[in-house]
Amino acid sequence: MAPDSPARPATRPAGTLALMTALLAACVAFQLNASMLSPALVTMARELRTDEAATGLSQTAFFTACAMFSLFLPRFSDIVGRRRVLLGMTAVLTAGSVLAALAPNIVVLDIARVVQGVSGPVVQISLLTLRSQISDPKRFGTLMGVVTAVNGGVAGVDALAGGWLASAFGFRSIFWTIAVFAALAVVAVALGCPESRPSAGTTMDWPGVLPLVVSAATLLMAVEQAKKLGGANWPLAAGLLAVAALAFAAFWRTEKRSAHPLVRISDLKQRATWAPLLTTLLTLIGVFAVINGVLISYVQNPHAGFGMSASVASLLFLTPIALIGWLVGPFTGRLAPVVGYGRLLRWGLLGSVVIVAAMALVGVYSAPVMVGCAVLLGVTYAGIANIILNLLGVVLAPKDHPGFLPGLISAAFGLGAGLSFALLTAVQVTGSPDGSDSAGGYVAAMLTGAVVLAGAYAASFLIPRPRAAEISGEGAESSAASRPEPESASQKDAPSSTSSSSRTTP
Repeated sequence: MAPDSPARPATRPAGTLALMTALLAACVAFQLNASMLSPALVTMARELRTDEAATGLSQTAFFTACAMFSLFLPRFSDIVGRRRVLLGMTAVLTAGSVLAALAPNIVVLDIARVVQGVSGPVVQISLLTLRSQISDPKRFGTLMGVVTAVNGGVAGVDALAGGWLASAFGFRSIFWTIAVFAALAVVAVALGCPESRPSAGTTMDWPGVLPLVVSAATLLMAVEQAKKLGGANWPLAAGLLAVAALAFAAFWRTEKRSAHPLVRISDLKQRATWAPLLTTLLTLIGVFAVINGVLISYVQNPHAGFGMSASVASLLFLTPIALIGWLVGPFTGRLAPVVGYGRLLRWGLLGSVVIVAAMALVGVYSAPVMVGCAVLLGVTYAGIANIILNLLGVVLAPKDHPGFLPGLISAAFGLGAGLSFALLTAVQVTGSPDGSDSAGGYVAAMLTGAVVLAGAYAASFLIPRPRAAEISGEGAESSAASRPEPESASQKDAPSSTSSSSRTTP
């Protein structure tokens, strides 16, 4: 297969508008799957004649599938074409949404959610597409911020819309709505997204995909068991961890022998790889369950907390975080090349540490203070840290192997979110068991999250500076490395040490 000709940067406003419309349509269609269903779990259980635990597992099936496909589809898109893979993902998402809308029982719904999970890496592949088309660092950062901001929620109204649709028309209306958006995304990608294939002609490392997916899947399943706390099957969790370790050892062995590895071992050893992965993992462990679990549980607790209803709690706390993050994200992307990706990330992480600590020490006594903290977390975490961590996967990836790091970071987001619930929920329940009027467990869980976030802040100093994607202090743009990535296969055979050394500067 001959390599494609070099892609032209999308510099014309009309071309960029069509490109952004296509990418945003695909990202919105995916995000609706992640957020619209949460308020509808009770309705789903009733209409499918099952319980909430079963419908909750359908959510787990979706997010697990997202993590699995994120491990290899970004790299696959480097080889066969990003437009082609985006088209395939949105088409499969449409089919999965229709299947979910027609599901007669929970088993079919679970299968449909796994099918929808194929769209998991849509944001990462969209960012890689932008990288191949936009040459100006500021413009590139701004547009990446716009795309990534959608990943935190569609302006905070998607969850509210999901709750309203479920109440008024049943849960199936949500999936029909998603199917319509996904179908529109298929058309938008087909018309507005140019093709880019930086690794055209390379053989996909399918032998490496299988053990990596098995390792990640069993690890996530072990985390799900741990989240059950007293109801967990600990021997099963230990067995899953053992399988995960053995599968990863097999993956490592396979990659060392592969001529075209999915993940080069030399890249895994680089700080530009493991440092952002470690920072992402610690960030999600520290903050995800604080926002989506501990905080929401506390404000609804009639004994220890404020006794709010679920709808009021979502409106006052979850919606502002998503909305503020959606508004701040583009400015974060714009500023990152100017002030530095690492510096901006550290500002966001340090601010999140202070805010989560304030929630634990002050917010638990005052609802207005807690709301204010939620708004500020929308800035520091959703609008800055979350955005930069996603962008680092793109700007730190080697030019001749760009898809692997965004995929790994996406998986780190999923693993960190699961570990966050396993750790912080255990702390919360231990200190404030069900029916308790003590806020001690909630406070301890939030302070634990703040400590883990402080660890993420420390780890962020290990991330090397992506000089290629930044503007130098003298104001000269580092245009050489912010150029659209090469579209020929000539670079893919370059020694890995050369490509790795050009990725970053300490």
